[in-house]
Amino acid sequence: MSQWTYLIRFIAVEDGQIHLGQLDPKATPDVGLATLSPDTPVRAKLISGSAFDGTVTERTMSVLHLLSPLSVSEVSIIRCLGLNYRDHAAEAKMPIPNEPVLFVKPRTSLSGPHPSKIVVPKIAQDGSSDYEAELTFVIARDCKDVAESEAMNYVLGITCGNDVSARAQQFANSQWSFSKGFDYSAPIGPALVRPSALPSSGSKPYSLGIKAIHNNAEVQSSNTSEMIFTIQQTVAFLSQGTTLERGTVIMTGTPPGVGVMRNPKVVLKDGDDMRVWIEGVGKSKIAVHDRAFRTPGLGFSSLFRYTPGI
Repeated sequence: MSQWTYLIRFIAVEDGQIHLGQLDPKATPDVGLATLSPDTPVRAKLISGSAFDGTVTERTMSVLHLLSPLSVSEVSIIRCLGLNYRDHAAEAKMPIPNEPVLFVKPRTSLSGPHPSKIVVPKIAQDGSSDYEAELTFVIARDCKDVAESEAMNYVLGITCGNDVSARAQQFANSQWSFSKGFDYSAPIGPALVRPSALPSSGSKPYSLGIKAIHNNAEVQSSNTSEMIFTIQQTVAFLSQGTTLERGTVIMTGTPPGVGVMRNPKVVLKDGDDMRVWIEGVGKSKIAVHDRAFRTPGLGFSSLFRYTPGI
């Protein structure tokens, strides 16, 4: 049995149970959309064990629903970086930070691909809900005081995420954890990709296109090479004197073009189509349901689309 490279977590058609699977990106280049079509069943080789120690078997099952690559119980915390793209700092007319700008989301923020939902609570239903396309990675095992040169040895996998934010609450407080920490405000997925499967793995920083598309209009377009602090630098910094526990999810900041910085401003509202794409890692679609405006929570459905090329 081999180590997984493209991990998905899903509910199987055959038994209605949750499984881990190895996705074949050549057979299923767009897993998010493929699972929505009954005419194109998605098959995955089952993974024996957990995401942290699992190996690929020869047994296959069909995907009924995709889930977040990790369950909430497997995630200890979600660590986040702000102002981590040079072009975003230029857009905001802010100086390049000398050290990472940090905040946290609780693990209850975790969400997954369609049919999971992002829930914007009533306090944030004020026209200030915003999107942030972010490269996201997961810590493989407990680590502390990690050297930058060894950092990738502690990265389990890379996925895409959306740091859904409530701007009015963010700007009302000097700390961002409340405005960015609502339940289901951190969707990730659909696949967790092993760093060794990336073309720039090793000591080189990753260089991947990253985009957000709002109602078919491209609103964010950059490259992860614009990141001020790379994955390696982030792990080294965060682990200084601090144990990064296995399953820690780290969101690495967003490029320019977030809704609040645009003229006119772009906000997530009823009926919108919101997509996030990271080159070779995934694409997400977030559709807003008007029924949510008549209930205490504003619901967004998340559809993460997987694309090949890693």
